[in-house]
Amino acid sequence: MTHSDDALLPLDAVRPPASSKDTKGAVVAAPERPVARVVVDSPLPHLDRPFDYLVPAAMHEAARPGVRVRVRFAGKLIDAFVMERVDESDHEGKLTPLERVVSPEQVLTPEIAGLARAVADRYAGTLTDVLRLAIPPRHAKAEAEVPPPADPPPADLVPAAVPSGEAAQCASPAVARAAASASPVAVQAAEPGAPAAARAAGSGVPDIVRATGNESAAVAVAQVASGAPAAIGQARDVGGSSFSGRGLEPAAPMDGRAEQDGTPRRVAARPAEAPARGRTAARPEHMNGTDTPERAAEGRKSAWDAYPTGPSFLDALRHGRAPRAVWSALPGATGWAGAMAEAVLATLDGGRGAVLVVPDGKDVALADAEFERLLGPSRHVALTADLGPAERYRRWLKVLRGQVRAVVGTRAAMFAPVAELGLVAIWDDGDDLHAERLAPYPHAREVLGLRAHRTGAAMLIGGYARTAEATQLIAARWARPIVAARTTIRSLAPRVRPAGEDAELAKDQAARQARLPSLAWRALRQGLESGPVLVQVPRRGYLPALACRHCRAPARCVLPPTRIAPHLAAPVPGGRQTAALGEAEPDAGALSTATDATGGTPEGHGSGESLCHGPLALRAGHAAPYCRWCGRVDADWRCPSCGSPRLRAVVTGARRTAEELGRAFPSVQVRTSGRDGVLAGVPATRALVVATPGAEPVAEGGYAAAVLLDGWALLGRADLRAGEETLRRWMNAAALLRPSAELVVLGDAGLPSVQALLRWDPITHAERELGDRAELGFPPAVRMATLTGSASAVRQMLDEVRLPPDAQVLGPVPVDESGLERAMIRVRRGGGAALSAALKGASGVRAARKTPDVVRVSVDPLDLI
Repeated sequence: MTHSDDALLPLDAVRPPASSKDTKGAVVAAPERPVARVVVDSPLPHLDRPFDYLVPAAMHEAARPGVRVRVRFAGKLIDAFVMERVDESDHEGKLTPLERVVSPEQVLTPEIAGLARAVADRYAGTLTDVLRLAIPPRHAKAEAEVPPPADPPPADLVPAAVPSGEAAQCASPAVARAAASASPVAVQAAEPGAPAAARAAGSGVPDIVRATGNESAAVAVAQVASGAPAAIGQARDVGGSSFSGRGLEPAAPMDGRAEQDGTPRRVAARPAEAPARGRTAARPEHMNGTDTPERAAEGRKSAWDAYPTGPSFLDALRHGRAPRAVWSALPGATGWAGAMAEAVLATLDGGRGAVLVVPDGKDVALADAEFERLLGPSRHVALTADLGPAERYRRWLKVLRGQVRAVVGTRAAMFAPVAELGLVAIWDDGDDLHAERLAPYPHAREVLGLRAHRTGAAMLIGGYARTAEATQLIAARWARPIVAARTTIRSLAPRVRPAGEDAELAKDQAARQARLPSLAWRALRQGLESGPVLVQVPRRGYLPALACRHCRAPARCVLPPTRIAPHLAAPVPGGRQTAALGEAEPDAGALSTATDATGGTPEGHGSGESLCHGPLALRAGHAAPYCRWCGRVDADWRCPSCGSPRLRAVVTGARRTAEELGRAFPSVQVRTSGRDGVLAGVPATRALVVATPGAEPVAEGGYAAAVLLDGWALLGRADLRAGEETLRRWMNAAALLRPSAELVVLGDAGLPSVQALLRWDPITHAERELGDRAELGFPPAVRMATLTGSASAVRQMLDEVRLPPDAQVLGPVPVDESGLERAMIRVRRGGGAALSAALKGASGVRAARKTPDVVRVSVDPLDLI
C-alpha cells in the first residue's frame, strides 16, 4: 500500500495527549519554573522552612504561588501552601512531585506571607501556626459561590516596575496574582495604586524590617532608654503640636542599629514626592456622583473636629499619607464607632483599604452599623468567629478578591488580605481579647504595627484609656497623640465621686463596710428619674466564691474526682474498682455524706491528693453549692477545718446584684448583660442595667448615672496590669454616661487609678505606669519571654538555649499545684529578635529529639504576674 505525501497526517494529529508522566512512568516536569517551594502544615519548629517539590506538567497552570496543595511528606499526605516557583532547586537529589492542587484560589497573598513570616520570628513561633490564624479553612461551596473579581484596573494605575525587595502591595488582586506567579510570595511585586507621595511621605525607611531581622517594627522603633521618664516627658510637647500642611506626619523612624548607650539611631525620612500626573484613585461608580450620603452632608460636623489635630489626621488619610496616631476618645456618650468610620471613609476616598480590629462581637456590631450608615452598602465586611465557616470564608474571599476594601472584625481580622492597604486601626488595645490564645500568641496591636511598617500604611490606636505600650510609641515619637482640649474633656466627662470620702463616711458610719453605701443608693435613685442607670459588677454569676461562715476558710469541694488515672486510683474499702474509668465505685450510701461528724474526710477518700479541691459556688439563692471544677452538687458540705455546714459569700456576682437591686427598686425593670447574654443597647427608658466589665450595653442618649462596684476585686488582683486594666474598665463604662452625669466608684480616693478617673486623665496614669515598669524592668520597657512546662523540661531548655549576652533569667518557680514551673527571660528591647531566635532554635532542637515534655514559649505575654 502506497501513501502520498498529501495523505500523511500532521505530527500534531498523531502525537499522544499531554501527560504528567513519560513513557517510562517518570513525572514530566513543568516547562517553566518546575520547582515549587512550599511550606508544609507541620507545627514542628525544626521543619519551619520551605521545601522544594517538582511541579508536574499537568499542574503548571494551577500550581501558582499562594494556592493550597497536597504533598507527600514523611510518607503522609499533608496540606501545604506554594510560596514561589523557581527554575531550579538547591537539592541535589530527586524531587518529589506535588500530589494535587486543592484549589486554584491564591489564598496566600504576598503581603500576608511576608507578614506571617515576620510575626512568627517576632514571637518565636512557626510560619504554619501563623498561617493557621491568618487563613480560614477552605469551604468549597462558598468558594464556588463568590464570583471572581472584576476586570483589572487601567494600566495607568499600575506602575511599570518597582525595585526588588520593596515592601509594597499590589494594586489589585489580579495584579497581585500576576506578579506572584513570577516572584517569591514573601516579596511584594508592585507599587500600590495610591499617589506616589503617599508611600514616600508615610513609609519612612522601607528597609526597617530587614534591618531589625523581621522584628516587629512597632516594637523596634519604640525603644526607650533606661531613662524612660525623661523620654516620656517629651510626649506632652508632642501633643500640643499642630499638624498643618501635609497633615499628621510620622516622626523619623529608627534603624536597627543603636548607639553605644543603647539609644536607637534615627534615620531621615525620604522627602515627599509629587503625585504622578494623571493618576487618580480608583473609586466605585456609585461614589463618583454628588448624591452620596457623605457628599450630601458635606457641611456636617465631624467627630474629629473636637480634637485639635483631628482634621489634619483625616486630611492625611484622604491624601494618601501614612500618619500614625494614638487617639484618646472623648467621654459623654459620643461613641467611637462614628469617628472610626470617618477615618475609614477618608482612607477609601484616598483609594486605599482599611482594617479595623475591635475586641468582641458587641463592638463589631457597633462598628458595622456605623460603617453601613457612613460608607454605604456593600463597601465593607464584618469578620467574626461566630459567623460559621461558610459565611466567614465567603466574606473573607470578598476581601481577597478585592470586592471590598474595608474590614472590621475581631483579632483574626488583623490578617485580612485587604488590597491596597492604607490604614490599620485598633480600638481598645488594652483589652486582653486582642491577645491570641493559640501559638505563637501574637497581639493584634503588635501585628498591626508591624503590618503598617511593611506596607507603608497609617495606624490608629484608639481607646478611652491609654496603655503603657501606646504611651511608649508616643514617647519614642513613632506615633503622635490625638487628644482633645482639657476644657472639652471637662465639659463631657462625668462627675466622679468616690464612696470612701471623709464627708460621706461622717454621714454614714456603715458605709465603710457596706457593699452599696448610701451615696450609691442616692445616685441610682436620682438617675432613675431621668433615664437608665448602669451598675458594673466585676464578677459574673450569682455567688462565685464561698467561704465557711464560722472560720472564714475558703469553701472547696471535698468529693473525689469524677475520673482518676488507673495508676493513681487507690482501692476504696467497701467498694469495687471500675477498670474502665479507673475510679472507685462505692457501695450504696457510701457517698451520702462527704465528711464525717468531725468535718474530716471520710474513710476511703484517703489523703487530700485524691480530692477535687475545686472552689464552691452558688447558682441561685435556694440552690445547693456546686463545684466549679467538677460540676457536682455537694448539698451536705461541711467545713474540713471546723465542721460548720454554714456558708457565706466572699464575692457577689452580677446576677445576685441584680436580684438585690430588683428588691430595692421593685417598680424598675432590671436587665443584665454578661456571659449568659450580652446586650448591644438599651432604650432611654427607666431601667437598672447590671453588667460585667466589657458587656455594658450602649444606652440611647447615655446613662443618667452609674455605680462601679467592688473596686477592690479589680485593684487587688495579682497582675502586673491590675491598675491599668482597672482604669480601662472603669473609663469604658464611664464613657457611656451623659455629660456631667453622676458616677460613683467604690474605691479609695487616694489610689492612682481612682485619681485618674476623677480627673479623667488616663495619659498621666499611663506615663507613670510606663515609668514604673521601666524602673523595675517589665514590659514594654524590656522584652520578656516565659518558658512553662515540667520542672525538668524547663531546666533542660534553660541549659541548652544560647541566650543573648545581656539576658537575665528569673526562676524557674512553681506555677500552680499541677507541678508546672515557669522561668522568665528578660533582655533589653534591642535584643528581642535575638531572644526570639534563640528560643525558637532551642524549641527546634527539642522537637528534633522528640522530647516528650513540651515547654510552652510565650514572648511578651500579658499574664507575667
